[in-house]
Amino acid sequence: QVQLVESGGGAVQAGGSLRLSCAASGRTFTRNAMGWFRRAPGKIREFVASINWLGGMAYYADSVKGRFTISRDIAANMVYLQMNSLRPEDTAVYYCAADQTYRSTWYTTEPNEYDYWGQGTQVTVSS
Repeated sequence: QVQLVESGGGAVQAGGSLRLSCAASGRTFTRNAMGWFRRAPGKIREFVASINWLGGMAYYADSVKGRFTISRDIAANMVYLQMNSLRPEDTAVYYCAADQTYRSTWYTTEPNEYDYWGQGTQVTVSS
């Protein structure tokens, strides 16, 4: 069984930074990409960023472009999300997810196309 476990969430003031981590464990599994999503109170889950597992290419939602950086450590089986210049509207539960499908356009922003999910970590940004 594959497990994804997020960590690094917390409470910060606007303009601050946080670094989220996602540890993959369990049986070895192939993956095309790893992604981060978030769900704010009263809203649907939305795409934040994705990284191609082997090639390292990254894709971001417009709302976080230039502020967030996704990265991965293949040897450690980890994915990270560095979040800078945080805003109150970034407040949400952040989820890590794994996409096993190899695609013509390598990334997908659709949550239902990801195969494995973590439990989430809360990020709260105060003004």
